[in-house]
Amino acid sequence: MQLVAVTGKQESALVERPEPQAHGNLVVVKVTTTPMCTEYKLYKDGSPNEVLGHEAVGEVVSVAQPGRVKVGDRVVAMPLYSCGTCQLCISGDYIHCQNGRYVLRESGSATGTATYAQYLLKPDWMLLPIPDDVSDIHAGMACCGLGATFGAMQALNVDRFDTVLITGMGPVGLGGVINGTFRGARVIVVESHPYRQQLALELGAAAVFDPRDDTTSARIKELTNGIGVDKAIDCSGVAPAQRLLIDATRRRGAVAFVGEGGGLEIKISDDMIRKGLTLRGSWHWNMNDAPRMWATIRGSGDKIDKLVTHTFPLSHVQQAWDLQLTGNSGKVILHPWG
Repeated sequence: MQLVAVTGKQESALVERPEPQAHGNLVVVKVTTTPMCTEYKLYKDGSPNEVLGHEAVGEVVSVAQPGRVKVGDRVVAMPLYSCGTCQLCISGDYIHCQNGRYVLRESGSATGTATYAQYLLKPDWMLLPIPDDVSDIHAGMACCGLGATFGAMQALNVDRFDTVLITGMGPVGLGGVINGTFRGARVIVVESHPYRQQLALELGAAAVFDPRDDTTSARIKELTNGIGVDKAIDCSGVAPAQRLLIDATRRRGAVAFVGEGGGLEIKISDDMIRKGLTLRGSWHWNMNDAPRMWATIRGSGDKIDKLVTHTFPLSHVQQAWDLQLTGNSGKVILHPWG
């Protein structure tokens, strides 16, 4: 099979590798759609790497035993490799698995854990069957495109009575606009890149502010009768934006951090005790919420079509990464067989 390898600083190649083999409850998926995430950072850095990607949609093509999926099923491959037996996995929060799973060692396959590839090896229980009326590209948004902020909004109980602030309009933050507006919330966003400012508005954001403007926090307060937003989600992973998020949230409000990084200093007394904020981390969503996820995807088709701004064949991955580095894109999709 073909898969993508980073071979140097902003250099990549398609390489031939053996196809993975089904083993136990590990099944082989023929990847049809690969949503791109932050792998462009590895491309920019240039350290050699052949294990790229964690989002995928495809068709089951090989199983070793009867299980939760069968050959021919269309599925979303959920990120990571979780054990499936710890309490967190059993309760649906597989993303916080206590153990992990080393599937290549277990199966004897040399490859199969990268999604920038034509075939993928995955535990059957981590494959989400796709409803017949949902396309592969739309289904792929159940991964990071909508999934990351969907989990945060589930945790924060976002609804139509809320004003929600989202900082950072990369693809994850843009997906947050879709999630928030689907729930009926008023969504305010903070972003500096002009392309993504405009895309956020097209997806339904009520207002867009530039984090470089010293009046942004005050203007957000003006939009909320001087009180502040009810809920807030950081998708930037940048400390100044995270601080803005906390400061712009009302007393007794709730904040979720989705963006990785930042090194923010939390003021326990001022931010949490006296202001009464609830601060939480949120990585992904609980698999038991799949019916709600499919409802969100079904009800947001037109917006998902706007969120997905570019598609490329796997052979043009370098062009796709170069585009991502400009910021002039929303969610970008690779087609491994294109």
